Amino acid sequence: MNTRALALIAVFMVQLLYGLTFTFAKGIINEGLIAPFGFILVRIIGATALFWILSIFTKNEKIERKDFLTFFLASIFGIALNMLTFFKGLEYTTPINASVIMITVPIIVLLLSAIFLAEKLTLIKVLGVFLGFSGAIILSLYGSGTSSVGSNVPLGNLLVFINAASYSVYIIIIKKVTSKYHPFSFIKWLFLFGLCIVLPFGYEDLTQVELYRFTAYDFFAVAFVVVGATFGTYLLNPIGLRHLKASTVTTFIYLQPVIAAIFAIAMGADSLNVIKVLAAAIIFSGVYLVTKKKKEKQESIL
Repeated sequence: MNTRALALIAVFMVQLLYGLTFTFAKGIINEGLIAPFGFILVRIIGATALFWILSIFTKNEKIERKDFLTFFLASIFGIALNMLTFFKGLEYTTPINASVIMITVPIIVLLLSAIFLAEKLTLIKVLGVFLGFSGAIILSLYGSGTSSVGSNVPLGNLLVFINAASYSVYIIIIKKVTSKYHPFSFIKWLFLFGLCIVLPFGYEDLTQVELYRFTAYDFFAVAFVVVGATFGTYLLNPIGLRHLKASTVTTFIYLQPVIAAIFAIAMGADSLNVIKVLAAAIIFSGVYLVTKKKKEKQESIL
């Protein structure tokens, strides 16, 4: 199997883990076991520990001193601001609104990639992004069940959009770093910096956690979020970015609502209908067009 195929598998696994995580994380927060900022701090503490333990068993490259500033900026946009605004935004807005806003990430990254990474905008890629965006909107607006209304929808929507924009900036920053270092060499620093930034926000919430209220399933859910949705995704994303364009990697975010829907159906929490099947087909078509390796030189539109 070639490196491109492995990279595609890596970014697919990222969306698979994210798609499953919503089910596990939602229960923990809704039951009041851990407040949002406290949960974020748990994620970062756990992932930071895992990445530094991993570094003991891997060969690390020498990091240039000037690149630590890049790592710090990446930790602000990709860990601290990204996680804090998303969890807080979900507290105020509805899941449907949040999911629609989050699918703007591939579009933002596509534009930023063309500006800062000199990636070519081809008609096929733009069509693929458009199809994925359309399918995700259909699935989010017409394929979801009812959900509770947020307490402050405009503020929640703004926070989720900030999250989407910050994650897009993170992808652009990290793309440049992955071309210079292996992910094993720098991810641990991103999380260490992120931990220092998030600690003041989540410390008080974390001290309020009452472990005796947790069931075995609750401990499993937290472990899945820490190991799978944090350690796993932040490790696999840079691996994918080493061999794929940033715009290609982020287009896979359109798979999240599909994966979440499939998992919900499997768990008996949702049902299958024509709209969901149609939306999934449109999304997969868009992802196929963006990830298809061009055999001939495509006409650039930028």
